[in-house]
Amino acid sequence: MSKINTQPNIAGADDFYAELLAIHDGRPKAESDAINARLILLLANHIGDRAVLTDAMTKAVDCGHR
Repeated sequence: MSKINTQPNIAGADDFYAELLAIHDGRPKAESDAINARLILLLANHIGDRAVLTDAMTKAVDCGHR
C-alpha cells in the first residue's frame, strides 16, 4: 500500500500557509468550507493514487484524536 508523505515537503511552507489563510480571509464559513472541499478534490485528483488518498484520510482522522 502506498503511504502519504508526512515529512515537510513544501518549498516556502510559511508563504503557502499565509496564502491558504488569505483565500479564506473575510469569507463566510460556508464559502470557506466550500473552498476547502474544492481544494481537497482538486488535490486528490492530482494525486490520483487511491491507496495514498485512503492513507491520508486515515491519518487526518487519527490526528484529530490526539
